[in-house]
Amino acid sequence: MHKVILTLLFCGCLGQAWSQDSVPLNYDEAPLEVVEIDKEQLESYRNDPDFDYEVVKTERTIWDDFMDWLGNLFLRFFEWIFGAEKAVGFLATFLRVVPYLLLGILIFILIKFFLKVNANAMRQAKKDSSTVALSEEEHLIRNEDIQALIRKALADNDYRLAIRYYYLFLLQKMSDQELIDWQLQKTNDDYLKELRTQELKGPFKTITRLYDYIWYGSFALDKAKYQQAERAFIHLQKTLERHA
Repeated sequence: MHKVILTLLFCGCLGQAWSQDSVPLNYDEAPLEVVEIDKEQLESYRNDPDFDYEVVKTERTIWDDFMDWLGNLFLRFFEWIFGAEKAVGFLATFLRVVPYLLLGILIFILIKFFLKVNANAMRQAKKDSSTVALSEEEHLIRNEDIQALIRKALADNDYRLAIRYYYLFLLQKMSDQELIDWQLQKTNDDYLKELRTQELKGPFKTITRLYDYIWYGSFALDKAKYQQAERAFIHLQKTLERHA
């Protein structure tokens, strides 16, 4: 009996508190406005990618399988190190990123290695090219007694080499007289353009043609043919001596 009375008193107090704390409700009694959408508007929504909620599943590739395998390999390795059955939290995230980091580092190292090898090869090729050039025409024209080389080539019956030395000797002589500016990268046509008088242009053009034909054309040359070609070289040499 006491329990019933206490229950009625509690419900009465709760009802009074609810009535004091309740807020009156305001109902919206405005008429509803029906918005109609025609077919054109509906089609525009269908074509709008913002309203496309379809999930497209892509097929897995061999690369995806490889990266998963590599990630699982590292995951098991670190789990073994830390003595945990399964990595969680930051460690799990780190282990997922590690394969991509290692792959990026490997690609960077390979690119740097090949660039270094290529640069070294280019420097070595340039160095070798300079050494060869210096040991040939530049060394002969600037440092050697070319007339002595001509005499030795003739003594050895190497007439093609004698023609080569004779041509370099005349280039050396024209450079000493400042008729041309001898440079390794210049061509024979460049020297021809630098000569100012026709008296020098004609003979130089003749010996250049003979030199190209005999030396670069691997033309077989005996003593008689050498003496015939030598006349053109002697003619230019005497012309240069008059201009000295």
